Amino acid sequence: MGTDDHCMHLGELCDRLDTLLDIDAYAGIDASANGLQIGHRDTEVTHVACAVDAAVESCQRAGAVGAEVLLVHHGLVWGGITHLNGIDFDRFHALVTNDLNLYAAHLPLDGHQEVGNAAIIADRLNLRSVEAFAHMEGHPIGVIGELNRATDQSALVDALAEAIEMPASSIDTLGDVHPAVSRVAIVTGSGTDFIEPAADAGADVLITGEGKHSAYHRAQEAGIDVLFGGHYATETLGVQALADRIETWGLETTFIDIPTGF
Repeated sequence: MGTDDHCMHLGELCDRLDTLLDIDAYAGIDASANGLQIGHRDTEVTHVACAVDAAVESCQRAGAVGAEVLLVHHGLVWGGITHLNGIDFDRFHALVTNDLNLYAAHLPLDGHQEVGNAAIIADRLNLRSVEAFAHMEGHPIGVIGELNRATDQSALVDALAEAIEMPASSIDTLGDVHPAVSRVAIVTGSGTDFIEPAADAGADVLITGEGKHSAYHRAQEAGIDVLFGGHYATETLGVQALADRIETWGLETTFIDIPTGF
């Protein structure tokens, strides 16, 4: 992406991201330790690599492009660290050997109403009257809104596929209750817990990432359709939006795309 030689201290970058994403608001409800998970705030940063997952491959590819920071949606610290071995050790070792600091934004990036995963999908679907949705202790992790005109499920599948830049054949569907869909709820990643709340909010369809066995009967009984775009595919948009924002701050960015197929 950008090629600016501007330099910023990691502490300033983290402060800007923390403020933009309202990191502190989600501290008590998110298992992820959001914010700077690993690193030194006084590090000088010129290049930020962005990825969905803090996997070994992500670290290696971030190091290969010369990034000092790896910004991810799914970080390495979930509910505290008690032991560091096996795969966890391999991932931490990959960060250290590639001289990378790690910044993670999980639920704050799901729920942000401008650069969040759900908000960007809503924007690409041209939803109107978009509102925060799927609140956890008062803080949203999704959105809900209205299509400009009612459409059938097939057309919405095509629109979603275009929005997340995936083939329509990769979109799974559950139910076909509503011949004409107009109100759409979106919770990216693993969002089937919000089937009933979406139905209660008047949604005809819930767009999420991955499904669960229990979702079948719950969706039928709630009278709502569900579209599954894939956990990974529905959560690439937020980190890419953050990359765009970081470039306006004068830093170079690289998006590391590692599709999982799930």
